[in-house]
Amino acid sequence: QVQLVESGGGLVQAGGSLRLSCAASGNIFSINAMNWYRQAPGKQRELVAVITSGGTTNYADSVKGRFTISEDNAKNTVYLQMNSLNPEDTAVYYCKAAATMGIHEFDYWGLGTQVTVSS
Repeated sequence: QVQLVESGGGLVQAGGSLRLSCAASGNIFSINAMNWYRQAPGKQRELVAVITSGGTTNYADSVKGRFTISEDNAKNTVYLQMNSLNPEDTAVYYCKAAATMGIHEFDYWGLGTQVTVSS
């Protein structure tokens, strides 16, 4: 099992920045990749950024150049630095861990943190 707790959401004006954190605990050595997703009202959940256990990162086109995913292995924490925010970034942001245990793959989700960007 892996437990995830997100933090760092809030209300920010357009053009501002926020840094989200996702703290992992439990069987963290089973994690292959950490992901940030977001879900806006009335929309499907979408992948925002991913970082693999090898440090490879990838981003949705909508956030490239504005968002940065990073990790602090000593703290078992993944971050999402969000700059130049705009109202379209308003959503609940979720952290997901993709893990492998034996021959089985599991996805673990946090409860999410609300990000609201005012115009």
